[in-house]
Parts: sequence; structure tokens; C-alpha cells
Amino acid sequence: MSQRLATEKATSTRRDFIKTSGALAGGAVLGSLALERSAHAAGDGRLKVGLVGCGGRGTGAAANALSADANAVLTAVADPFAERINGCLSGLAKQAVADRVKVDADHQFTGFDGFQKVIESGVDVVLLASPPHFRPQHLKACIEAGKHVFCEKPVAVDAPGVRSILETSKLAEEKGLSIVSGLCWRYHHAVKETMQRILDGAIGEVLSIQETYLTGTLWHRGREATDTEMAYQMRNWYYFTWLSGDFNVEQHVHSLDKALWAFRDEPPLRAYGLGGREVRKEQPKYGDIYDHMAVVYEYPDGKKVHSYCRQQGGCFSNVSDQFLGTKGRATVTPDHAIEGENPWRFRGEGGNMYVLEHEALFNAIRAGKPVNNGVYMARSTMLGILGRMVCYTGKAITWDEAMASTETLAPSSYAWDADPPTLPDADGKYAVAIPGVTKLT
Repeated sequence: MSQRLATEKATSTRRDFIKTSGALAGGAVLGSLALERSAHAAGDGRLKVGLVGCGGRGTGAAANALSADANAVLTAVADPFAERINGCLSGLAKQAVADRVKVDADHQFTGFDGFQKVIESGVDVVLLASPPHFRPQHLKACIEAGKHVFCEKPVAVDAPGVRSILETSKLAEEKGLSIVSGLCWRYHHAVKETMQRILDGAIGEVLSIQETYLTGTLWHRGREATDTEMAYQMRNWYYFTWLSGDFNVEQHVHSLDKALWAFRDEPPLRAYGLGGREVRKEQPKYGDIYDHMAVVYEYPDGKKVHSYCRQQGGCFSNVSDQFLGTKGRATVTPDHAIEGENPWRFRGEGGNMYVLEHEALFNAIRAGKPVNNGVYMARSTMLGILGRMVCYTGKAITWDEAMASTETLAPSSYAWDADPPTLPDADGKYAVAIPGVTKLT
């Protein structure tokens, strides 16, 4: 009994967090204000779409959005780098949706304030695909301006950013606006069916989850001769924690989101783990992020999520989700199957989840039934941030402690000649977190 009481005491503030944000957790609310304001804004059923962030993912998101709705038209784009805008529009011009790319020269915005100009350009829907650091600021501006949003994952890089996302998501609910998350597996037919069976009890009570994301190395864009330090880091944003959140937040969030899903979108009590930088030793090429992490997330009654992620070339690769329950086990990806008392395997088509998520957004707008993915995209992002915290510090950290963190990974100002939060030393090297030395703020 005493152990149970201790657990209840430890989860009290966690329950408060769940209670205050629970209204959004279902993912959909009713309303018609957004439909009246935007679905017929063009007078002919067209929805004007703006894109913020014109890199590879942003370009892909624009193509997916236009493929999802025949009456969606891309009318404005923004990126800090002009060359990315040119590359984005050139790439879209070669795709089947090219006839609905109507971006005039005066609707192509550069600089750090380009997102605001997209919002003010008369669009109905905004696709947010800039580096994760900017997501809280951009989402808040969109919702305050009455825009529907596709919000790429992850949605923040620090706890203040996550708290901002939750507040903005609540505002979107009040305004009847839709927010659809780029956590695309939530829209994949096979994954949805497998997860629903897990939630319905096909493997009994879920006791343990193993989330694995072991991959190779990624892109690097180098340094241009004219780059300031800010421009260099923005160009290679993945390798700087203040911009990406580290790779376990930016990439592994997909896996963590499935674990959160299986536990009905409720956060854990605490986490601990280990991580480091074994092969990303070349400086300053790889900034300050790690290349491997392993984290245990503890839930009430001894339930655990075991999380493994790695980005190292020439190594064994594995991306999978394993769920162990009292009546069997399930593989969510790649097999979409259940073994045990209720054996089953998905036999249908998974669908293009990158298009399906945009279909959900546009259908919600046109039906006047807003969808809001705000809570789970914030919590899944926070799982990644908590994992980074425990690996960086070497400490066991509770969910409440992590959520209360005041550490803000932001520069003092956004300008090409401003100093980013992380600066190289005299040898051109960036400080990397050291477990046991780095502190939780």
C-alpha cells in the first residue's frame, strides 16, 4: 500500500498536467468558425496555402498538401535562404501539382521574419516546416492570426517551447482552428489498425515497449565562404541542439510517439539513460549533438519504454516498434502483426501517410469539424527532450522536473550577424554535453 501511495504522490502534478491539456487529447473538436473564415475565403472553394520552410521536407509537405486536395493552391512561401525558395519552386514545377503552384515573386519571403509575411499574405492554411526551434513561435503566430496549420514534427526543442505549443493548441481549440501534426504514422492505415487493436486489448495489458531507431549518417551542407556563424548553423541546423533538439528529438520522435500512443498519450513518471558521441568527433562539422542514446521511460506499476536510437554509418540498422502485453506481443512496424492469444496480421494497403495527414487537415477544414493534434505532438516531443536531458546530464529526471525546466535554447536575437546560442571555441570546436557534469536547468 505504501508503494502505491508513493506512486500516487509522485504523479499528482503529472495528473494536473494531463487534466489541463486533456480537452485536446482526443484530437478533434466541433466548430464552424474556421470554416466560415477560411474554407470559402477565395470565393470558389479554393484554399490558399502558405509554406514556411522550403527545404526538402517543406517541399515535400507542399507537394503532399496539394496532392491531398484538388482545390488547394500554394500562393506564398518563406525561407531564410533565398536559394532554398528557388530550389523548392523548381522542384514543385516538375511534379503533378505544378499547375496549382501560384507563387508570385512578391509572395516569396526571405529572412527570419518571412513566416509573418506568409501569414499576412492572405493564406488560409500554413505548412510549418522550418527547423524545430522555430515551431512554437511560428505556430503561435499562425493561430493568433486565425490560420489552420500543418505542423511538422518535432514541435519544440526545449520545455518552454513545449509549454508554448500546449497553450497555442488550446487557443486553436477555442478559435475552431485545425492543427495537424507531421507525426505521420498516426495517419498510416496499417499502423492505425495495429495500434487500435493494442488499445482494444488484443495483447492484454501493455507492460513493456521497445522503440528502436538505428540508422546511418545524414546530410551536411558545409560552410559557404560568406556564411556568418548564424548562417552556417542555420544551413546545417540538424547538428545544433538549439535548432534540432538533437537527433533523438528530431528523428526518434516518430518512435516515441507510438509508445505514447500505446499508453493512451499519457506521459511517464521519469526517465534515465545514457548517450554520447562516439563517431561524430569531426569538429566543427557535427556541431554539438550526440550520435547514440538509450533511454528507459518508467510508467506506473513498473511499465517501461526502452528507447534506442543511433546515427552511425556502417552499423547494423533497425527501425521497429515492439509491444509486449499480458496476452501476446505486437510489432507495429515493420510487420503490423500480433502474436499470442489473438494472432493477426494487417493485409491491406498502408496508404501514403504523407498525403493522408493533409487529407485529414483539409477534410476537417471543409467539414467545419476542426482536428487538433496539439497535445500528443507536444507530449511526444517532450519525451524526446526528456530523453536528451537524461542523456546529457546522466541523471534520472521526472516528467514534472523536465516540464518545469526554464532552459531556453534561443539566441538573444534573430539576425544573420547575431550570435547563436552555441559558439565555437578558439579551435573551432563546440562544447558537447558531458554526463555527470552538464546540469539540468
